[in-house]
Amino acid sequence: MSVRFLADADLNYAIVQGVRLREPAIDFKSANDTGLEGRSDREVLEVAAQEGRVLVSHDKKTMPVHFAARAGSGLKSPGVLLALPSASVGEIVESLLIIWSSSREEEWADQIHYLPLLSRHVFR
Repeated sequence: MSVRFLADADLNYAIVQGVRLREPAIDFKSANDTGLEGRSDREVLEVAAQEGRVLVSHDKKTMPVHFAARAGSGLKSPGVLLALPSASVGEIVESLLIIWSSSREEEWADQIHYLPLLSRHVFR
């Protein structure tokens, strides 16, 4: 199945808009679409897991900590993509389009990757 994305409240909304404009077929929910504003990282990760969506966030400080705690307690995740603040909106949009067009959702499970570099961190 194609990768479906979920943006948390920390993600620059221009990224969501850019992806949707470039490829309207991509299923990319924003924090507004799902009421994620003000919710904890744990809750956001749970929503992503329940909906089977790879989470996209700028939160490289606390999200990896909560992701690791989730994995350590045996809970699964569709994966997390962390957009580096130093990257441009265009670079992040392009990375997400490549991921969507060239991979399947199960390839991202239980992993964190940094965009646009796609360096990999696996939590097991």
